[in-house]
Amino acid sequence: MSFMRPEVALAARRWREALIGVAILAFGLWIALAALGILIWLGWLFALAGLGLIAAGVQRGRFRIGHNGPGVVQVDEGQIAYFGPWNGGVVALSEIVEITLDRGYDPLIWRLRQPGRAALEIPATAEGVEALFDAFTALPAFDTRTMLAALHAVDRHPIVIWEKPALRLH
Repeated sequence: MSFMRPEVALAARRWREALIGVAILAFGLWIALAALGILIWLGWLFALAGLGLIAAGVQRGRFRIGHNGPGVVQVDEGQIAYFGPWNGGVVALSEIVEITLDRGYDPLIWRLRQPGRAALEIPATAEGVEALFDAFTALPAFDTRTMLAALHAVDRHPIVIWEKPALRLH
């Protein structure tokens, strides 16, 4: 039996890192303002860590736009795998040449393109899709702000989030 309403529990799970950051920030400020000696600096260190966790948690919370979608996503050893009820596949992170967010579907679809293969389409509400956040940010010149803005845009057309940088020879 849960003492929390389901929508409150869902919001707490979505923003969990930011909420933990707020708790660490509050604990750090309490130590910094109430302690003496070297503990003051430890408190400020905790407060700074809490601020960093809040910033990262807000980004991750904005990335999580739903749950209970079709399929399961796994990211393991540089490969993104999607196992869905109608399709699925595996894409090597190092071989991805384009990431597109297709807003014309409900739920939204992540489309990962790799040369010589069909694009892997992953619903943005699939289980484990939050692992894509870390996988995407590992790509060279990936802009997290562009991704988060596209997730919350109102346009219904596909938006290219990232393209592999061209190889420059000189």
